[in-house]
Amino acid sequence: MAQAKENPNQGSIIGYKTARQLRNTYGVILGLSAVAALVRYFKFPEFSLSLPANLLIIFAGITFIWESLRLIDLYLNKVFPYERNLMGRITLQLIVGALFGLFTRILIFYFGEPYFPVRLDRLFLATTWVMYALLPGAINLVFFTVYFIDKWKEALVQGERLEKEKAQVQFDTLKNQLNPHFLFNVLASLNSLILEDQQLASRFLQHLSKVYRYILQHKDQNLVSLQTELDFIQNYIFLAETRFSKALQICVAVNPEYRDLQLVPVTLQVLLENAFKHNVIEEARPLKIEIFIENDFLVVRNNQQKRRLVEDSNGQGLENLGKVYQYVANRSVEVVANDNFFTVKIPWV
Repeated sequence: MAQAKENPNQGSIIGYKTARQLRNTYGVILGLSAVAALVRYFKFPEFSLSLPANLLIIFAGITFIWESLRLIDLYLNKVFPYERNLMGRITLQLIVGALFGLFTRILIFYFGEPYFPVRLDRLFLATTWVMYALLPGAINLVFFTVYFIDKWKEALVQGERLEKEKAQVQFDTLKNQLNPHFLFNVLASLNSLILEDQQLASRFLQHLSKVYRYILQHKDQNLVSLQTELDFIQNYIFLAETRFSKALQICVAVNPEYRDLQLVPVTLQVLLENAFKHNVIEEARPLKIEIFIENDFLVVRNNQQKRRLVEDSNGQGLENLGKVYQYVANRSVEVVANDNFFTVKIPWV
């Protein structure tokens, strides 16, 4: 298992895991062989071999060199992987490949020259030395290129996996969160209501329990219907309006035909908390929040009346909500802010 992890290129570079890889490889070899055969046929017509015979011999020769270098590459993957010393591995493989090519040239001309139809001149023989030294380098360059492409793809996949894991953690945290500042303020309001209006305090406590029940019941769900989220947020709105009284005005205007659409649990809670946190809420200057549908988005908009000082948050908010929707819907949360309004548009999943 450890060996497979250390050498991920072992199968993917030249292991022919699929028939398509095999066809592509031998298609390249056949193409190179055809070019070489044509050059030899027209450049050296004194050779009596026919064009098909030339093609067959050259194809066999290039295939022998290619497959031999493939075996060398597989062996080096085991004894000297790229990860150990990249430049050292590349240098070693180029040297071994060049030596193998020269050794192959010696064998071919030592045993085959007596059977050549014409006597070869020195210039041609010198050219063959260069050719057999460089051909393995070109083949190894293919192996190196595919290795780097595979590593690049692997890095992309790993980066995407890490981003998804990070988003999932943020997602789970988001679904299970309840802003501690909100909880503190709600309990303070409840304490006051118990002394002033026990009946309202009882209703307040019932709505608070429903808020917690919703979070507990849906903490393992990635998506809920808009209707389910709206039912939850009505309890949340009751708590907020009881606390802020006439200083807060929330209008929910969603056509019933959209209520089966899906979104992430506690989305509306996060957006309302964001509005409470960043804006002044006073009876003389009430905070007005609208929730409605616009095209393919659920829109939450509030009038801008920014606080000078913003209370510390628990680190989970609009930014994390945007990352979560990018993860689950592959669409971005749109934020539009101007002097009058702050608008957040949530895409459907």
